[in-house]
Amino acid sequence: MKRAISKYLTRLDRPNAMKIGLVQASAASKKEKNVERAVHLIGEAAKKGAGIVCLQELFSTRYFCVFQEPKYFDLAESVPGPTINTLAEVARENSVAVIAPIFEADTEVPGTFYNSAAVIDRKGRILGKYRKTHIPQLVGYQEKFYFKPGNMGYPVFEIPGLKFGLVICYDRHFEEGPRIQALKGAQIVFVPTCTGTYPELWELELRAHASFNTIFVAGLNRCGVEFPEQPARYFGKSLVVDPKGEIIARAGEEEAVLVADLNLEEVNDRRKSAPFLRDRRPDLYGELTRSM
Repeated sequence: MKRAISKYLTRLDRPNAMKIGLVQASAASKKEKNVERAVHLIGEAAKKGAGIVCLQELFSTRYFCVFQEPKYFDLAESVPGPTINTLAEVARENSVAVIAPIFEADTEVPGTFYNSAAVIDRKGRILGKYRKTHIPQLVGYQEKFYFKPGNMGYPVFEIPGLKFGLVICYDRHFEEGPRIQALKGAQIVFVPTCTGTYPELWELELRAHASFNTIFVAGLNRCGVEFPEQPARYFGKSLVVDPKGEIIARAGEEEAVLVADLNLEEVNDRRKSAPFLRDRRPDLYGELTRSM
């Protein structure tokens, strides 16, 4: 009886821990090389103990949205499809979950394309996907030419020991997505990006999402220059933020595999002293759903 009680108390005292991996990389012109590189770096993150690995936005291609060229539609794939099936096998072999952002061709509505991310569990099963909600049309980011706005809302996914959400790049400038996912139980929101703009907002917004929603946030960026015509260098600086808004892991500006240890009990602990989600007043927020 004493031994059973001791084991029970040990379980209570043990931190609810999870290691996450962020693969910060630049892309080559050949999709096959990018997929091969991602496979290697996922394996590297898994060897470091990561239970889930996130790749950068549109990881299997260069960020072609610098241009408006119909030829780039040929890069799109279905989900599942060749690239996602390859990563599913890698996930199974390494027993690691994978978030794989990709240029998605909709199989149900031919000629429709999304900026998406497939979610694969540790057994190689595709749990679902997220489609980027907010589509920019800016200098160097001409995405409306390629992508339809996402139509799947803000799903939350679950693997053993972790509930998580994700939004993609430009979505991070809007507060609603991470808030919805936090309310659905996400302990962390991943934000895969491809950004060289708004460097003054990069840390600020990710720390704000974490602190307002009392969750972990992992922002993942590209690095380097892929096209001479791109207006700015992708500056890397991937980072992980805790529920207090404090940065607990950070990469530099070059290629990196960033692995961070999360104590998920910090989510509950923070909400005891900062009960922002508890004290919301959604009955007074109706104006947000109407054009002002």
